[in-house]
Amino acid sequence: MDIVWTNIVFSIAAFAILYFLLSKFAFSKLFGIMETRREMVLQQMDEAAKTREQAVAYVEEQKQALQQARQEAQAIIQQSQATSNNQVDKILEQAHVEASRLKDEAVRDIENEKNKAVEALRSELGTASVRIASKLLEKEVAADGEQEQLVDQYLKEVGGRS
Repeated sequence: MDIVWTNIVFSIAAFAILYFLLSKFAFSKLFGIMETRREMVLQQMDEAAKTREQAVAYVEEQKQALQQARQEAQAIIQQSQATSNNQVDKILEQAHVEASRLKDEAVRDIENEKNKAVEALRSELGTASVRIASKLLEKEVAADGEQEQLVDQYLKEVGGRS
């Protein structure tokens, strides 16, 4: 194999001319396009990082809002329980007051009925006394012993009714 020096020189000269022409016309534009592409990629990476940071911040915000909502819900539940307990206490107190009032009314009614019964008994006793007296007057009383027997009998009858 022989080395052809002329081919090598022509190849180097062609390469040098091609390199000169490419550097004069194409490399600057190509490098410019590559530089703008690099800047665009860096910018997109920065934007992606910012977006990621914003997403993380938003997630944290949402977690805090959710936690706050849970706390508010728990506070509302506790307040509702306290309110319902207060209402139960008030209702029980009203029931006790009403029961006491009804008991007092019942005791008064019983006392009134007792008084009426005593009055009726007294009235009946008075009527019975008048009847005894009239029986005694109708009957001829021969001895004092009979009067005592009648009074005792009447007292036994009245004592048995009360």
